[in-house]
Amino acid sequence: MGLYNKFILPKAIHWACSQKPSMLQRGKIIPLAMGNVLEIGIGSGLNLPYYTQKVKHLTAIDPSEELWKKSNINMLSLPFKFEFIKAFAENIPLADNSFDTVVMTYTMCTIPDLNKAFSEIRRVLKPTRKLLFCEHGKAPEKGIQKYQNIVNPLWKRIGGGCNLNRNIPTLIESNGFTIKKLETMYLPGWKPASYNYWGIAEVK
Repeated sequence: MGLYNKFILPKAIHWACSQKPSMLQRGKIIPLAMGNVLEIGIGSGLNLPYYTQKVKHLTAIDPSEELWKKSNINMLSLPFKFEFIKAFAENIPLADNSFDTVVMTYTMCTIPDLNKAFSEIRRVLKPTRKLLFCEHGKAPEKGIQKYQNIVNPLWKRIGGGCNLNRNIPTLIESNGFTIKKLETMYLPGWKPASYNYWGIAEVK
């Protein structure tokens, strides 16, 4: 899987995540970010055009340099300071209480140890500050849930660790956060991969 993960998978992920429905979802959540911001799993930088001047400094982490290199954003054109760090969400190499906002979009599906990742996120967030999220996950209908569970092992293998069936609200609230705002909908496309959750959470 080495050549696949290095050359084919980054192109496939960039293409899938840059489709219009997903980009519209990004536009609903990213403009809410402010202050010192940490983006978990920046990928190819698809969120960057949606950040506003409310952001003072954006630090972005991602374990895949190959995917990050797909970004076509001129970093010098951004209206805030920017830094990319190759790192995993389970081990964020940044100081405690550093950030006003943490952003996660289409990232929770791939993180192997979400409990550890959320522990790290709580650590780097300032008290009473916010987690902004937009994710796909477990569908509400039993029939689609069943199909998600059947397909998930193969999907995870070919999709860079992506899980179709994670219960996003439960994962957030069982890891020390309270969801303050939550919206859901199916995006156009294949239903097992298109049920979206997005909103705002705060540390309990």
